[in-house]
Amino acid sequence: MSANPTPSNTIEERVLALAGLAQALRQVRQIAETGQADTAVLQTATDSVFRLDADTPVEVYGDERSLAPGMQLLLDYFTSATDGRDELLPRLAFSVLQLERRFVREGATAQKVQEGIVAIAPDATRLGSTHPDVLGALGTLYADTVSHLRPRVMVQGNPHYLGQAAIVSEIRAVLLAALRSAVLWRQLGGSFWDFVIRRRAMVAAVQSHLRL
Repeated sequence: MSANPTPSNTIEERVLALAGLAQALRQVRQIAETGQADTAVLQTATDSVFRLDADTPVEVYGDERSLAPGMQLLLDYFTSATDGRDELLPRLAFSVLQLERRFVREGATAQKVQEGIVAIAPDATRLGSTHPDVLGALGTLYADTVSHLRPRVMVQGNPHYLGQAAIVSEIRAVLLAALRSAVLWRQLGGSFWDFVIRRRAMVAAVQSHLRL
């Protein structure tokens, strides 16, 4: 979780991390509501958790194309007033960005998370990062560490699915990926001012990535 990609203050790289965050949280919402995940999106999220030594933001997610759903989500929320948008998603993102501030200040918790990820990594390599055993281990790591921080990230969804241990573990695993993206965003110089004074530049950067 403490990976140190090459420092950059460019909006173009910051939106990669934001797309990773949005994409992961959209997956959280989908799992919580339907009990189902998009396999490719889930893998992008969980793979990113284990790429602690990535040198660039792109390497964290594998390649830019894997972030296309997240980029489209950012564009929709930045530019569209579509009635069908999930209004809970921005609130969830805000909660994770708040949590990131507490997480980086809690050095002991951050260290435990990093050690836990390193311990789980061999199974992720052997079985794949989306294997139920790996998701379960990541979910347990989140529950034992990050979930004790405040503010807690509250996920709403279908009680039928939220009452299933495997689904809850999967949600927690993806929340860990979302937190990883939030940490990366800050490492790249991101702040809440981006949404206020750099919104137009962010939209242009997202559009540029989507054209690739």
